[in-house]
Amino acid sequence: MKRNGVVYLVGAGPGDPGLITQKGLNRLGSCDALVYDSLASDYFLDEVPDHCRKIYVGKRAGAHSMKQEEINRLLVELAEEGLNVVRLKGGDPFVFGRGGEEILALSEAGIPFEVVPGVTSAVAALSMAGIPVTHRAVSRSFHVMTGHTLSDNGTLPPDFDSFAKLSGTLVFLMGLSNLSLIVNGLIKNGKPEDTPAAVIENGTLPEQRTVRGTLADIENRAEQAEIKSPAIIVAGDVAALDFSSTLSLPLKGCRIGITGTESFAGRLRRELLKYGGMTDNVLTLSTQSHRSGEAMKEAYKSLKSYSWLVFTSANAVREFFTGLFEGGYDLRLLGTIRFAAIGKGTADELLKTGFHADYIPDCYQVKDLAEGLKSLLTKEDRLLIPRSAGGSPELNRVLDEAGVFYDDIVLYDVALKKSEQESMEKVLAPLHYLTFASASGVDAFFQGAREKVLPSLASLKVVCIGDITAKALCRYGREADLIAPVYSISGLTEVICQDWCREKE
Repeated sequence: MKRNGVVYLVGAGPGDPGLITQKGLNRLGSCDALVYDSLASDYFLDEVPDHCRKIYVGKRAGAHSMKQEEINRLLVELAEEGLNVVRLKGGDPFVFGRGGEEILALSEAGIPFEVVPGVTSAVAALSMAGIPVTHRAVSRSFHVMTGHTLSDNGTLPPDFDSFAKLSGTLVFLMGLSNLSLIVNGLIKNGKPEDTPAAVIENGTLPEQRTVRGTLADIENRAEQAEIKSPAIIVAGDVAALDFSSTLSLPLKGCRIGITGTESFAGRLRRELLKYGGMTDNVLTLSTQSHRSGEAMKEAYKSLKSYSWLVFTSANAVREFFTGLFEGGYDLRLLGTIRFAAIGKGTADELLKTGFHADYIPDCYQVKDLAEGLKSLLTKEDRLLIPRSAGGSPELNRVLDEAGVFYDDIVLYDVALKKSEQESMEKVLAPLHYLTFASASGVDAFFQGAREKVLPSLASLKVVCIGDITAKALCRYGREADLIAPVYSISGLTEVICQDWCREKE
């Protein structure tokens, strides 16, 4: 008899993808099916294995694309197929997340489950706004109530008067449309009009905004500031405190879209996060290997005839050595070969295999790589250049002019990885910058949708890793706003940091 799979109810946290737990990420990394709601970041969709089935159930206030009973049934059916399922929910599964209902359905069907708690916005959004939910001698407790179900009939629930009379901090989630009812209900039930209050929009995200006031004027202040959902309402003395972070990272408040392979996107994301930026994976490229093709098979057989191996990307390094070992060869075959790497990232990847790069150009561009190599080579040298199908012809031009003997072999190709993301227009809307790391990435971005996405680029700055990538962008009618002078992740990060700091001056 086929064994049932397991369902993991995972809390995605309050919005900032960095606030998911490590255990939650581990569950995402090994699941067969992902059932997810509307999330603040599509980052999580790229954390699941390639074979994972992604099923969007669209839980959003007032616009549920799938009823809760249907979601319950879906989880059971997927687990009965023997799949390990992650049910990813914003915040914590049990803080107005209806996780309990899903567990009851799983239990009735005999499906094993695990709950992975998440950070709730009821605490995190306040913390990011500098409002402590408790503070000695100010608030000894906090209480959370859902706000969007307060007024099915235009009235407050019967237990609201008891809630309003509680001491400490009162927090209302999803209640912006009922702000007037909540404020008037609190005052009517004894809260003084001068009680501090706050409304926090987009908590923990770069576009977070906080409006402070009192119960007497918070409604007008929120309206004047044009605060929109999702928003959290806070009432209590702690709302008058401001313990906002004083650490000013250079990319604080900046949201950056990333295009590229999973490996590149992960490294760039980690670098940008170090400087306080928030990232969204806009487009993910997958590598399609040709290392077992006839051209590469012949190259591996003839490795001893080459004096230089030239790598123009970290992907090329990984693909080359994987093919080397798959072919039954080992590192002894490379004993007399020298290595050239286009930049530090590629050289670092090479070093993981045990080899230092013999040559890295000062500027990490293909032209500089070729020009530098030209001065090091003799007529006896023979180069092997295993690289992407979309490699720059600039390398060939310089080497041909110098009369260098080389074999330029397609080792891999890059292609758009299918995704269940929202429309590109919605993905781009909240971004301040969009990064491109290759001409292939530019081509994939505009593939079949040039007219649709081009207008969406008008409201953000496009950043290219080098001139070749920028030229590819120009072919689609858009010039790069920023070009990283150094062909590397640090170069991209530096040029964004400099521009963002100028914008804030």
